[in-house]
Amino acid sequence: MKNQLAILVLSVASFSAIADTPTDESIRTLFTVMKAESMLNGVYAALEPAMLDGIAQATAGREPTPEQKRIMDRFSHRFSDLMRTELSWAKMEPTQIRIYRESFEQSEIDGLIEFYRSPAGKGFINKMPVVTRKAMTETQIHMQQVMPKIRVITQDMVKELKSAK
Repeated sequence: MKNQLAILVLSVASFSAIADTPTDESIRTLFTVMKAESMLNGVYAALEPAMLDGIAQATAGREPTPEQKRIMDRFSHRFSDLMRTELSWAKMEPTQIRIYRESFEQSEIDGLIEFYRSPAGKGFINKMPVVTRKAMTETQIHMQQVMPKIRVITQDMVKELKSAK
Protein backbone atom coordinates (compact mmCIF):
# COMPACT_ATOMS: atom_id res chain seq x y z
CA MET A 1 0.00 0.00 0.00
CA LYS A 2 2.83 2.41 0.88
CA ASN A 3 4.51 1.69 -2.47
CA GLN A 4 1.28 2.35 -4.36
CA LEU A 5 0.77 5.64 -2.48
CA ALA A 6 4.36 6.69 -3.20
CA ILE A 7 3.92 5.87 -6.88
CA LEU A 8 0.66 7.86 -6.97
CA VAL A 9 2.28 10.88 -5.29
CA LEU A 10 5.27 10.76 -7.67
CA SER A 11 2.96 10.40 -10.67
CA VAL A 12 0.86 13.42 -9.63
CA ALA A 13 4.00 15.47 -8.91
CA SER A 14 5.51 14.52 -12.28
CA PHE A 15 2.28 15.32 -14.11
CA SER A 16 2.01 18.68 -12.34
CA ALA A 17 5.56 19.58 -13.36
CA ILE A 18 4.89 18.54 -16.95
CA ALA A 19 1.48 20.22 -17.06
CA ASP A 20 2.94 23.66 -16.38
CA THR A 21 5.90 23.28 -18.73
CA PRO A 22 5.38 25.82 -21.51
CA THR A 23 4.67 24.55 -24.98
CA ASP A 24 6.93 25.53 -27.84
CA GLU A 25 3.88 27.02 -29.56
CA SER A 26 3.12 29.32 -26.61
CA ILE A 27 6.76 30.41 -26.40
CA ARG A 28 6.75 31.19 -30.13
CA THR A 29 3.55 33.20 -29.58
CA LEU A 30 5.34 35.13 -26.85
CA PHE A 31 8.29 35.78 -29.16
CA THR A 32 5.89 37.02 -31.83
CA VAL A 33 4.06 39.45 -29.54
CA MET A 34 7.41 40.56 -28.10
CA LYS A 35 8.66 41.15 -31.65
CA ALA A 36 11.79 39.26 -30.63
CA GLU A 37 13.10 38.79 -34.16
CA SER A 38 12.72 42.44 -35.10
CA MET A 39 14.33 43.51 -31.81
CA LEU A 40 17.29 41.27 -32.61
CA ASN A 41 17.51 42.84 -36.08
CA GLY A 42 17.43 46.26 -34.43
CA VAL A 43 20.42 45.30 -32.33
CA TYR A 44 22.31 44.33 -35.48
CA ALA A 45 21.35 47.60 -37.15
CA ALA A 46 22.82 49.51 -34.20
CA LEU A 47 25.89 47.28 -34.02
CA GLU A 48 27.64 48.49 -37.16
CA PRO A 49 27.55 52.24 -36.36
CA ALA A 50 28.62 51.48 -32.79
CA MET A 51 31.53 49.43 -34.11
CA LEU A 52 32.56 52.24 -36.45
CA ASP A 53 32.46 54.65 -33.49
CA GLY A 54 34.63 52.25 -31.51
CA ILE A 55 37.12 52.01 -34.35
CA ALA A 56 37.18 55.79 -34.64
CA GLN A 57 37.88 56.08 -30.91
CA ALA A 58 40.64 53.50 -31.23
CA THR A 59 42.42 55.68 -33.77
CA ALA A 60 42.72 58.25 -30.95
CA GLY A 61 41.52 61.19 -33.01
CA ARG A 62 43.90 60.55 -35.92
CA GLU A 63 42.19 60.82 -39.27
CA PRO A 64 42.48 57.48 -41.06
CA THR A 65 43.74 57.44 -44.62
CA PRO A 66 41.17 56.64 -47.30
CA GLU A 67 42.61 53.11 -47.53
CA GLN A 68 42.41 52.64 -43.74
CA LYS A 69 38.82 53.92 -43.77
CA ARG A 70 37.96 51.46 -46.55
CA ILE A 71 39.51 48.61 -44.52
CA MET A 72 37.63 49.63 -41.37
CA ASP A 73 34.35 49.89 -43.28
CA ARG A 74 34.90 46.49 -44.87
CA PHE A 75 35.72 44.96 -41.47
CA SER A 76 32.62 46.49 -39.95
CA HIS A 77 30.40 45.12 -42.73
CA ARG A 78 32.00 41.68 -42.53
CA PHE A 79 31.56 41.59 -38.76
CA SER A 80 27.94 42.70 -39.02
CA ASP A 81 27.21 40.14 -41.74
CA LEU A 82 28.80 37.40 -39.64
CA MET A 83 26.69 38.35 -36.61
CA ARG A 84 23.50 38.47 -38.68
CA THR A 85 24.24 35.03 -40.13
CA GLU A 86 25.62 33.17 -37.13
CA LEU A 87 23.29 34.76 -34.57
CA SER A 88 20.23 34.97 -36.81
CA TRP A 89 16.81 34.42 -35.30
CA ALA A 90 16.48 31.17 -37.24
CA LYS A 91 19.59 29.85 -35.49
CA MET A 92 18.85 31.41 -32.10
CA GLU A 93 15.14 30.58 -31.78
CA PRO A 94 15.53 26.88 -30.83
CA THR A 95 17.96 27.80 -28.05
CA GLN A 96 15.72 30.61 -26.86
CA ILE A 97 12.71 28.27 -26.80
CA ARG A 98 14.67 25.78 -24.70
CA ILE A 99 15.81 28.50 -22.28
CA TYR A 100 12.27 29.86 -21.88
CA ARG A 101 10.85 26.33 -21.47
CA GLU A 102 13.41 25.61 -18.73
CA SER A 103 12.95 29.01 -17.04
CA PHE A 104 9.21 29.71 -17.12
CA GLU A 105 5.99 27.95 -16.33
CA GLN A 106 3.11 27.94 -18.79
CA SER A 107 1.12 30.30 -16.56
CA GLU A 108 4.01 32.80 -16.66
CA ILE A 109 4.30 32.58 -20.44
CA ASP A 110 0.54 33.14 -20.67
CA GLY A 111 0.85 36.20 -18.40
CA LEU A 112 3.70 37.60 -20.48
CA ILE A 113 1.71 37.12 -23.68
CA GLU A 114 -1.21 38.95 -22.07
CA PHE A 115 1.10 41.77 -20.96
CA TYR A 116 2.77 42.20 -24.36
CA ARG A 117 -0.65 42.28 -26.03
CA SER A 118 -1.82 45.02 -23.65
CA PRO A 119 -1.38 48.75 -24.39
CA ALA A 120 1.40 48.94 -21.77
CA GLY A 121 3.17 45.94 -23.28
CA LYS A 122 2.86 47.30 -26.80
CA GLY A 123 4.23 50.64 -25.61
CA PHE A 124 7.11 48.84 -23.94
CA ILE A 125 7.94 46.95 -27.13
CA ASN A 126 7.74 50.06 -29.29
CA LYS A 127 9.93 52.14 -26.97
CA MET A 128 12.61 49.55 -26.21
CA PRO A 129 14.64 50.15 -29.38
CA VAL A 130 14.99 53.84 -28.44
CA VAL A 131 15.73 52.96 -24.81
CA THR A 132 18.34 50.42 -25.89
CA ARG A 133 19.97 52.85 -28.32
CA LYS A 134 20.14 55.56 -25.64
CA ALA A 135 21.53 53.08 -23.11
CA MET A 136 24.23 51.99 -25.58
CA THR A 137 25.20 55.60 -26.25
CA GLU A 138 25.38 56.43 -22.55
CA THR A 139 27.38 53.27 -21.87
CA GLN A 140 29.86 54.19 -24.60
CA ILE A 141 30.28 57.65 -23.08
CA HIS A 142 30.80 56.15 -19.64
CA MET A 143 33.26 53.59 -20.99
CA GLN A 144 35.35 56.41 -22.46
CA GLN A 145 35.72 57.73 -18.93
CA VAL A 146 36.47 54.26 -17.53
CA MET A 147 39.00 53.18 -20.18
CA PRO A 148 41.94 55.13 -18.72
CA LYS A 149 41.34 53.38 -15.39
CA ILE A 150 41.18 50.01 -17.14
CA ARG A 151 44.46 50.78 -18.91
CA VAL A 152 46.13 51.59 -15.57
CA ILE A 153 44.91 48.34 -14.03
CA THR A 154 46.04 46.40 -17.09
CA GLN A 155 49.46 48.06 -17.09
CA ASP A 156 49.85 47.28 -13.37
CA MET A 157 48.98 43.65 -14.02
CA VAL A 158 51.49 43.42 -16.88
CA LYS A 159 54.21 44.90 -14.65
CA GLU A 160 53.41 42.44 -11.87
CA LEU A 161 53.38 39.51 -14.29
CA LYS A 162 56.79 40.50 -15.65
CA SER A 163 58.27 40.78 -12.16
CA ALA A 164 56.73 37.43 -11.10
CA LYS A 165 58.89 35.42 -13.50
